[in-house]
Amino acid sequence: MAGLPSGFEFVQRGDRVEIRHHGRLAATLRAAAAAKFLDDIERGDPQQVMARVTGNYKRGTERSTSHRP
Repeated sequence: MAGLPSGFEFVQRGDRVEIRHHGRLAATLRAAAAAKFLDDIERGDPQQVMARVTGNYKRGTERSTSHRP
């Protein structure tokens, strides 16, 4: 299905979690945020969770701007 998040990976280092998108650092989570992220990963689709955490997902409000000045 088109539009599904892909290209995300994460690395846990101590109490930190680094999320990368196509090899580039997208977010670093620490302490409580990292723990919640790891819990969410276990319960849901990891690609979707990482997309939501980094803000890299479509919200349904994107439109073509070709008709705007």
